[in-house]
Amino acid sequence: MAKLKLAVYWTAACGGCDVAILDMNERIMAVGDACDIVLWPLAADGKYHHVEGMPDHSIDVCLFHGAIRNSENLAMARLLREKSNILVSFGSCASLGGIPGLANFYSREEIFRRAYMESESTVNREGVFPQQSVAVPEGELTLPEFFDTVYTLAQVVPVDYFIPGCPPTTDQIWTAVQAVVSGNLPPRKTVIAGRKSLCDECPRVKEEKKIQSFKRPFEVMVDPAKCLIEQGIVCCGPATRGGCGARCTKANMPCRGCFGPPDQIADQGAKLVGALASIIDSQDPQELRKISHLLADPAGIFYRFSLADSLLKHKRKEVC
Repeated sequence: MAKLKLAVYWTAACGGCDVAILDMNERIMAVGDACDIVLWPLAADGKYHHVEGMPDHSIDVCLFHGAIRNSENLAMARLLREKSNILVSFGSCASLGGIPGLANFYSREEIFRRAYMESESTVNREGVFPQQSVAVPEGELTLPEFFDTVYTLAQVVPVDYFIPGCPPTTDQIWTAVQAVVSGNLPPRKTVIAGRKSLCDECPRVKEEKKIQSFKRPFEVMVDPAKCLIEQGIVCCGPATRGGCGARCTKANMPCRGCFGPPDQIADQGAKLVGALASIIDSQDPQELRKISHLLADPAGIFYRFSLADSLLKHKRKEVC
């Protein structure tokens, strides 16, 4: 039986998804037995022209991780879509926009000004900014175009399957590998994770208690048996898809929301706002305002991973 052709590619992301594949430990040997890796920049020296020279649909499965931040990311997403029979949106950045997607709260000009002029460690007296093209004695140097908006993979090309997580768990990866190797694939567009919210699989006891303040985990002695939200700690569990095994909450840390919203939730951030508002024990506007101000970085809390895939998508321009 011929081996499957597997590709792994990385765009706007941290590289943790590559590490998650390696974290399969001895099970990665089974992947090697079943698949020939035809592209994986982390492990092999593949070039653009190598991919361009592959016949269309010659790659059986491509695990694509990372958001679409610039023109090179977009070009590779389109190229690998043409070359792959199955394109998998692998990890939070590809599926939801992830941490790179938080840049959608700012314009390209604001990002460049902060990075190249205003940051505390930057010395740029000449005010030099990156250019797409610059002439040097040896010829012309080019850089990809930096987009004003970060996109998910599915916003630029059709995607067959989604594996969320920052990074995906090794069990998720193994489930996907077994499905591909066996040919027993779920319906296309399936998210390979839980169907319900994280709260449904979290073992912490929920007593339907109300709260009067929000706290950060280091500010309180966390009860390891009780619901974190009912202890005043912001946990994204009510608005986040399960399937990770509640690893964070079992370790006394709140859910960060990296699996994105369950199927029935259109906007993860809006759902979390509603969940937190429903548990506050007050009807007084001034007190409610005071409690809400205890939330450090609300935009980053509510849309930490899913801004690019939300109803909001990016910062709205002010209207006079």
